[in-house]
Amino acid sequence: MVFTTPSSKNLQPSLWAWLLVAALLCLAPGYARAAEAATGAPEPGNTPALTLERAEGKLLLSARFQFDLPAVVEDALYKGIPIYFVAQADLLRDRWYWANKTITTTQRRMRLSYHPLTRRWRLNMGSGDLAEAAQGLTFGQNFDSLGEAMAAVRRVSRWKIADEQDLKPERKHIVEFSFELDTSQLPRPLQIGTLGQSDWLIDVKLSQEMDMEPSR
Repeated sequence: MVFTTPSSKNLQPSLWAWLLVAALLCLAPGYARAAEAATGAPEPGNTPALTLERAEGKLLLSARFQFDLPAVVEDALYKGIPIYFVAQADLLRDRWYWANKTITTTQRRMRLSYHPLTRRWRLNMGSGDLAEAAQGLTFGQNFDSLGEAMAAVRRVSRWKIADEQDLKPERKHIVEFSFELDTSQLPRPLQIGTLGQSDWLIDVKLSQEMDMEPSR
């Protein structure tokens, strides 16, 4: 019986295979973290939050929320089609004998657009119909990337939604906040195409009971 030993030539591919496996095992945790970031895993700072503040005779709302921009919406933006959002805050007064009474309703509209020539993003905000720029009620900001623009869209800071005189002492008040895509402002052909399409749905809802401590 003749015994043979593997030559160094035959051993080399096996050695390289083991080294490759070891390298992949070392890199696996890093790839896992990268994949988690790519899927948009929520971070502690991205937890939806709604806060209310009474200051200088006003009721101010601040909100932070998270949502994914649908692929069809992002595609429309890159094609130069402006996208409109609407945020709404309802101040309700609790009534034990009937449904809650709506005291005030306030809206804020946003228009997000992309300019291919400058490769910059433009976000306009206002309380009226942003399709009518002549009314001059809008505030605009420019951004270098879609991510920066969307960070501003997903954040509301100290928005006046009512006067303090609208609050009735010793009664519970509730603020309901909603944020959605306003498809009624899209070009007519797109409006028809979005009917019944969940791909165009953005629906954020938050609520908070009023802290009736005396204002400072």
